[in-house]
Amino acid sequence: MQKYYEEEFKKKIVRLHLEEGRTLKSLAEEYRVSKAAIYI
Repeated sequence: MQKYYEEEFKKKIVRLHLEEGRTLKSLAEEYRVSKAAIYI
């Protein structure tokens, strides 16, 4: 079953990764999503 993520949530994750240099692993752990769900 796929999860739906709000557009603002996705933008926040991308911004944290690109602008603040956060790793996808740390973001996945913090926001409790799989790394595969946030790969760009």
